[in-house]
Amino acid sequence: MASKRIGFVDDELENYHANTYLHVVRGPLAERGYEVAGATALAAEAGAKWCAEKDVPYFDTVDELAAAVDCFVILAPGTPDTHLGLCEQVFPHGKITFVDKTFAPDVETAERIFALADEHGVPVQSTSALRTTNAQREVQGRADPLVNLAQWAGGMSFDEYGIHPVELAVSCLGPNAERVFVTGAADHPTVVIDFAGGRVATIDFNAHEHVPFEAMLTTTRASKPVTVVFEPVFVDAMRAILDFFDAGQPLVPREETLAVMKILAAASDPSARKAPLSL
Repeated sequence: MASKRIGFVDDELENYHANTYLHVVRGPLAERGYEVAGATALAAEAGAKWCAEKDVPYFDTVDELAAAVDCFVILAPGTPDTHLGLCEQVFPHGKITFVDKTFAPDVETAERIFALADEHGVPVQSTSALRTTNAQREVQGRADPLVNLAQWAGGMSFDEYGIHPVELAVSCLGPNAERVFVTGAADHPTVVIDFAGGRVATIDFNAHEHVPFEAMLTTTRASKPVTVVFEPVFVDAMRAILDFFDAGQPLVPREETLAVMKILAAASDPSARKAPLSL
């Protein structure tokens, strides 16, 4: 049975996500029948070196890569400002595409990427790796809906790593975020997100610290603390990407992706420290 062929597109292939997703496709999820059949990168020389070391065919252009693959993964996880340009190269080939976190540098660009996908008839999906964790499974297994979700998270900066707790909040509470307020120190902000129906998510973020992701899940009846188990996070994330490819259509509503983008934009707006910003 022929493998289903993935093409990696990146700005700089030597990054944690490229290395990890390649390992997961070849290792823990090898039985799914996918292979990374090629890659290309804006940093061509470094990309070719990465491919040679990883035994992945390197292609000089997206056009050449497209002829050798069935689906695309656009990586560049640390540089979302390159995503639109990469999508402009990839989408005309009409192949299902996953775009890594953070989807875009701002809401306007996110909307342009979705519009471009629609123009070319390309199914597109984007999520953080914290979309499919034991925290979401805990929420799905509870009989009562959440009314509050408190999180403790960290990373080098909120601009780069804030996507993770925001993705977790939206995946648990839905896309109907209404207001965002930020308080606390610049490197230790607390982000308060009001959702429809009086539901609230709070994020206690520690910049420059890789602290464990913790959550308190609260319903009208009880609260339960949950520590996100990191070891399977990227296996589960890649499994969800392959599920998307198998389905041939997005499994994550774009409304949720746009809600994540709007929350991130509001949380980075200095005005959100003066008064709640409506979304």
